[in-house]
Amino acid sequence: MQVLSTKPKIPLYRLTPDGVSNNKHFRVYNFEGDFPELSELLVPHRKDHYLLVFIRKAGNRQWIDTTSYILKDNTIYFSGPGQVIVKEEFKQLWSTGIAFTREFLSLQENASLKKLPIIKNYQHGNELLLTETDVLYVEDVLDKICKEYHQPGEWQQRMLTAYLTVLLTYLSRLYTAQYKDNKASVDKLLVKQFQAKIDEHFYQFHEVSDYASMLHITAGHLSDVVKDQSGKPAIKHIHERLIMEARRLLFHTDNSLKEISFDLGFSDASYFNRFFKRETGETPAGYRTKIREMYH
Repeated sequence: MQVLSTKPKIPLYRLTPDGVSNNKHFRVYNFEGDFPELSELLVPHRKDHYLLVFIRKAGNRQWIDTTSYILKDNTIYFSGPGQVIVKEEFKQLWSTGIAFTREFLSLQENASLKKLPIIKNYQHGNELLLTETDVLYVEDVLDKICKEYHQPGEWQQRMLTAYLTVLLTYLSRLYTAQYKDNKASVDKLLVKQFQAKIDEHFYQFHEVSDYASMLHITAGHLSDVVKDQSGKPAIKHIHERLIMEARRLLFHTDNSLKEISFDLGFSDASYFNRFFKRETGETPAGYRTKIREMYH
């Protein structure tokens, strides 16, 4: 099918340096009873970076993609590039956040971090519950990161990397326990690679053969492995990713159905309408009406 547009309509926020550091790829946020910026409320947006936030005290409601969270005390929330975030309530917040870009993870000394479960996030989770012991450990590492962040120098980058490695490794252990992500076999790894390719290219490619070519295997082999490991046909994974993004755009934007269909790589809006109804049992317009009545 022809791709007429691949540019998302939801604003993309880039990581910008603060007054403490000129680092364009790593930033620390601290809120001590502060209120969120009014300009950020009820504005769906994506970030071009990873964001990990330790909530000490909050209670605000926030959306990450199509999941609503009432932010819990002593809990970690995390999101990756491209996920849709919406802040809903104007309440005080006590938290520490760490943001870092793909470029930061691409540095030679950070390359191994890209493979950690919390970064890969194949289970599509965004919340980590902490025990009292976990809280003490996380607070200690965050304190070290914050102190180092405020001490620029030739060793700062290495120290931040070292502390972040410890934190992400610790949280990855919690992630695998909470989301039950088992050690991947060769076939399971192939399924994860397939899913990762879908996340990167679903705007442009909708066929199993496209992804098989990227993975240098035949479409038949990919289909067999994916069906055996996941219980679902490979094409179903592609369709589910398209539906997830369609739901994001229908809920978080006022774009027309024609615009959304083109954004998702459908050359014909009526085909997108039939596709959405076949996969979900309802029309895009019907879904938009229902979901907005439910949450507004």
